[in-house]
Amino acid sequence: MRKSFLIWGFTFGILAVILGALGAHALKPLLSTAQLSSFETGIRFQMYHALLLIILSQVPSIANKACLYLIVLGTILFSFSIYLLNIQGILNWGSLSFLGPVTPIGGLLLISSWLILLINAFKLKAQ
Repeated sequence: MRKSFLIWGFTFGILAVILGALGAHALKPLLSTAQLSSFETGIRFQMYHALLLIILSQVPSIANKACLYLIVLGTILFSFSIYLLNIQGILNWGSLSFLGPVTPIGGLLLISSWLILLINAFKLKAQ
């Protein structure tokens, strides 16, 4: 089970590097400064949580499965909704404004995962 979260972490890391390069080179002339900054926020959060998944997959005592699933789902909802919202004009898929509420939902899932980690850390200390 932990292996699948390790794979998710590596996948998120690879995609963050690819999308970061895409943003810095191919998208830079196509996006506004605000859009590029938002796109970079998605990349940053994706990489942070990629590293977190890699670490937590090796430290099972602090992260339960629910926490790991929250990180995966939260990262997908948060970062990928940001990417799509910022490149929607380039994609010509029409309005993707329905994704606007998805970003904070992803953020709440990520916050929830960090709260679970905090609670689990206090439980470890008490043992």
